[in-house]
Amino acid sequence: MASKARQQEYAGLCRAIAEHDYRYYALADPAISDEGYDTLMRRVAQLEEEYPELRGPDSPTQRVGGGITKEFPTVQHAVPMLSLANTYSEADLRDFHRRVTEALGHDDVAYHAELKIDGVAVSLQYEDGLLVRGATRGDGTQGDEITANIRTVRGLPFRVLSGPLAGARFEARGEVYMDAHSFERLNTERERDGEKLFANPRNSAAGSLKMQDSALVAARGLRIFVYSLLGVEGAIHSQDAAFAALREAGFPVNPHARLCAGVGELLAFIDEWEAGRDTLPYDIDGVVIKVNEFALQDKLGAIAKSPRWAIAYKFTARKASTVLRGITFQVGRTGAVTPVAELEPVPLAGSTISRATLHNEDFVRQLDLHIGDRVFIEKGGDVIPKVSGVDTEARPPEAEPFVFTRECPSCGTGLYRAEGDAAWFCGNPVCPAQVRARIEHFASRAAMDIEGLGEAVVDTLVARGLLDSFADLYDLYEHRAELEAIDRFGEKSVARLLDGIEASKSRPFDRVLYAIGIRFVGEGTARLLARALPSFELLRAADAVTLAAVPGVGPRIADSIVRYFADPHSRALVDRLIARGVTAEADTQDAVLDPFFAGRTFVLTGTLTRFTRDEARAEIERRGGKVSGSVSARTAHVIAGAEAGSKLDKALALGIPVLTEEEFLSRIT
Repeated sequence: MASKARQQEYAGLCRAIAEHDYRYYALADPAISDEGYDTLMRRVAQLEEEYPELRGPDSPTQRVGGGITKEFPTVQHAVPMLSLANTYSEADLRDFHRRVTEALGHDDVAYHAELKIDGVAVSLQYEDGLLVRGATRGDGTQGDEITANIRTVRGLPFRVLSGPLAGARFEARGEVYMDAHSFERLNTERERDGEKLFANPRNSAAGSLKMQDSALVAARGLRIFVYSLLGVEGAIHSQDAAFAALREAGFPVNPHARLCAGVGELLAFIDEWEAGRDTLPYDIDGVVIKVNEFALQDKLGAIAKSPRWAIAYKFTARKASTVLRGITFQVGRTGAVTPVAELEPVPLAGSTISRATLHNEDFVRQLDLHIGDRVFIEKGGDVIPKVSGVDTEARPPEAEPFVFTRECPSCGTGLYRAEGDAAWFCGNPVCPAQVRARIEHFASRAAMDIEGLGEAVVDTLVARGLLDSFADLYDLYEHRAELEAIDRFGEKSVARLLDGIEASKSRPFDRVLYAIGIRFVGEGTARLLARALPSFELLRAADAVTLAAVPGVGPRIADSIVRYFADPHSRALVDRLIARGVTAEADTQDAVLDPFFAGRTFVLTGTLTRFTRDEARAEIERRGGKVSGSVSARTAHVIAGAEAGSKLDKALALGIPVLTEEEFLSRIT
């Protein structure tokens, strides 16, 4: 047992490290050298090794991570994590202010303006001042529990020791991000190791938080800004007071927030940071504007998935000009051949852009693109680069007109273009590029969710001849020794991959149906088909008329399914899946065909008290109905909960029947 002196030394070291973390990560004002900080950490680790009882859940050594998480449990958010409505113009912002003041009955409203960090929203649960749970936003009502990964985030306090939050039970919410330095370092390492580069810091932060090994997450250098505080009653009455309490408790809070009186001050803040965003070491894509007083927020309430008291002002997409070096082609899992612009590398919105999609032949022709043109690049939502225009006046004399290929760039097969399609297709089912893309789709999270089978692994296995189709995955057990001999694979990673493949055999039939990649059959359509024709045997036997009669399917999808099962190669792949024990029929025990719901489209709006949104959707889909996110003339009914908003207004205007939650409940019980 550690002596009292050692206990005191250990506690003092932990307090000192927490203070230095706060100064470094929250204040950007370090008071100690890296060498001095490392000395403190080494002494803590030494004391914990000598006296293991000293190591608690708030030990600074726990940030290094460790251990493999097989899966992320789903957790329910006590208070939904609402998304914000977006605006892009001064007129929209003034309209937001008008709605707020009219609802409150006065125009004396202060707004808290905060930089919109381009990261990943998370929920942090504290009990008695101790961090006990971290979770992703998910769909807003529930997310993935990622506590082990959250504990690796630099600057986040494990235990709150000062201020009004010390020893309290509360929830904090924030945005996990990766700064420019860490992002550049990560991509440099991935390029060195021959791995695919991340497109931007947000993608890298999101991917890092979902990694199974928290030790690897710790090496990514993730950071956080906390912006919200829930569950603390009493003296904290406003957003700026919550920021002050979070800052006093040791949380990293963005220092650039400002209290604004009216639209004029908000616009000045927006203009300041739209011009100054590149001076920051992290990405922002706008400004979040919140009514400052919590009492006024409560009075304004929320509609559907967004609050009435807040809005996100999104900056205009950033643009750059560069030279089009060439146009290459990539082949997707369905055989669609997509032109890709190969660009003179140009910095844009925190990353260097060298490639951008050109969608299809018609899009390129509309732009009148020539090789050698100076083109304009922008990022849609500051994420996806796209070619938005061409400077024809700057076109050099030697610029060459674009000619779309008529042969597959992967296998050389002649391309075809069906009537009504914008894309050209390769019809070769064993085309290598299609094979890789189909395997990646098959293994993706929404499909078979095979752990350890990312793009780089698929590329390696296809290149080595171990995979020619997704059905080959279930024969990899026979090649274990060969797998373990591959560079950077090893015994543990191979075991994890094979375990993931084995676990995928028990995925529900609708996910298997989605995974095999029938054109036009997405997740929702796969669920509809699995209810109506709940086995591969029934699907194969069905003709186009039978399939088109399934609610929500229709002639185009029906023809695609018939063509898939008429193809000998596709039939052979499905036969192999069945032979290897993959789920081949649906569990129809809970299926209910209800004429009121079957084949009809429903829209959910407002806050439901007896169901989460996902639970209500599941009840509708189980009975053969579909759920849409928008109201149209094809909507059969709108189900309206409390605080229903614009969707209810549109339904009433169109004369679409509206069900209360009680009426909906009576239909399903």
